[in-house]
Amino acid sequence: MMLRDLHGGDEAPSNIFEVRLMQNGVSVDYDLDVTETRLRLVHRDQPQHWAELCISDEDVIRGMMNGVSLQLTALKSRYDSLMPYREGQWEYHLYTKEIKLMFTLLRGEIDVDAPWSTVGNERISITFNPNGGESSFAIESYKTVWMRREYDDYPAAYERVKQHYAQWLQQMTVVPERFEPSRQLASYITWSCVVHPEGQLTDYAMYMSKNWMFNIWSWDNCFNALMLSKRRPELALAQLEIFMAHQDHSGIYADFINDKFISFNCCKPPIHAWAFTQMRQQNAQFNEPALVANVYDSLKRATNYWLEHRRSDAHHLPVYNHGNDSGWDNASIFHEGVPVEAPDLAAHLIRQIDILSDMAVELGLIDEAKKWSKMADELYDLLMERLYVGDTFVARYAPEDRIIEHQGSLILLMPLVIGYRLPPELTDRLVKMLIAKFEAPYGICTESMDSPLYKDNGYWLGPIWAPVSYLYIDALQNNGYNELATALAHKFMELTLVGGMAENFDPISGKGLVDPAFTWTSSVFLLLAEQFGMAVNG
Repeated sequence: MMLRDLHGGDEAPSNIFEVRLMQNGVSVDYDLDVTETRLRLVHRDQPQHWAELCISDEDVIRGMMNGVSLQLTALKSRYDSLMPYREGQWEYHLYTKEIKLMFTLLRGEIDVDAPWSTVGNERISITFNPNGGESSFAIESYKTVWMRREYDDYPAAYERVKQHYAQWLQQMTVVPERFEPSRQLASYITWSCVVHPEGQLTDYAMYMSKNWMFNIWSWDNCFNALMLSKRRPELALAQLEIFMAHQDHSGIYADFINDKFISFNCCKPPIHAWAFTQMRQQNAQFNEPALVANVYDSLKRATNYWLEHRRSDAHHLPVYNHGNDSGWDNASIFHEGVPVEAPDLAAHLIRQIDILSDMAVELGLIDEAKKWSKMADELYDLLMERLYVGDTFVARYAPEDRIIEHQGSLILLMPLVIGYRLPPELTDRLVKMLIAKFEAPYGICTESMDSPLYKDNGYWLGPIWAPVSYLYIDALQNNGYNELATALAHKFMELTLVGGMAENFDPISGKGLVDPAFTWTSSVFLLLAEQFGMAVNG
């Protein structure tokens, strides 16, 4: 078992200590007894002896042992170093993570094996409670200087985090009894992935995952914000404002942010105005005029980035420079090269600009509203002229201005999100294609199953994804296809009972794929349970 640290994002090594259960100086086998708020390692042959850990407060791990020892062996780099600090305390400097840890013995005994070798310890091993009995300790993480604190006893510390989670769980939407296991799992994943402000993180951020993808991305944040909007509006707004705080002078939002890095190498599709509109519908707190004006200004600059820096001229549509820009990293429309003119990008932009026009009217910016409306009309005309071919939408390889051969990606049907602008017969045609080519037992595939590029575990080449499912369900409902929207919502909720809250899912078996614990999957489940739970239950 490993003790991990997520500073520095998913490109930084996260394993910092190997954890062993010991007795009389020998490693022993153990079973795990876990809840959402504590981890207990139970001696397999002597279950009355155990070691328990909990994260009692931000940046604080508390531990308690009974009859066994807990040994932490550092996975160190050359300069990582442990040194005595005060009586019963040792400070560990992790150069690779740019953090420090304070180990404080609160009760019992400790054995530290950390011989020095010129510029760092040869090895570092810390054993709490080496001689049995009872023992407790604290491990604290910080950047520069340790701040003295008072420690309560372990049961009180554990009760604190237990109550914190109970409050979070209580605020999650109520679901039909059948889906209570999914509610419990989704609630835990979202709660556990919230990290506090530090470094580049200007507020509390909900990371995508704590397994591999521990950053906040600028479209997963939208789905997490939507889920939080009704009951945790401050935290919901923070998910957007983190990116607004770091918005580039060009207008682009960062692709992802963690405590240490901001990446602009890619970006994500312009769904942010839609997300904010949804948030406003869920909670009137987001209708405060100063807030609306602030978000409008940021969305205006983000939209102009696409219009000014992502297209060659006014006769062409904005482009994706990489599959990652779309969020559909390896979708089949990107297999022939980039940049790509894609119908989903055009549709998202048109909807975003339509929303900006409405917001401008609300703010009394009538001339700006007219300009936005004119721009949306022009982009819509370009979409239909350039990417609507033979009764379907296509993508174009921009450098050669040619239609991309592969036509099996679900991304090509995304203009459904602007069904309010499409001729009704075209909207109906897209819906029929959605059902005929992409509907599977557990939802909608990202690549048609009759496509030669379809793969069972192909990332965006077949598996079901939560955000895409939600975007289509929302579009179907907005266009009056309520029965189909409800059916797809029901399928996704059933999917979580089979595959959990995974990154994506096998559309036939429902098996969870890649990362087993994703926040936007959890958030989408909770959103659908809120909106369709009663219909599903009925």
